[in-house]
Amino acid sequence: MQGVSHGPCCRIVDLRCKEVISICDGSRLGYVNDVEIDTCTGRLVAIVVPGRPKLSLLGKREDFVIPWDAIRRIGDDIILTSFSPREGCVQKDCGKEPFFKK
Repeated sequence: MQGVSHGPCCRIVDLRCKEVISICDGSRLGYVNDVEIDTCTGRLVAIVVPGRPKLSLLGKREDFVIPWDAIRRIGDDIILTSFSPREGCVQKDCGKEPFFKK
């Protein structure tokens, strides 16, 4: 059975195969591990990328929760974001020209 096409769509399972890269500093954040969805509206709110373990006894890691508004481009293999892991926040322009026009 074929579904109705609603324009460019992507399944959550497809997002897990894409590497997330910050356009602010070119850092490779990792691969999508989870997503956050607003259950009232049914909209995707954020993607979650597991952080690297910190050197401690418990090996605890802090996940990167990247707001959907910080996603700049979703390609075949990667997701580009304006989220900066060093700053821990979304940077509007990252001091560079945008890769695309809105």
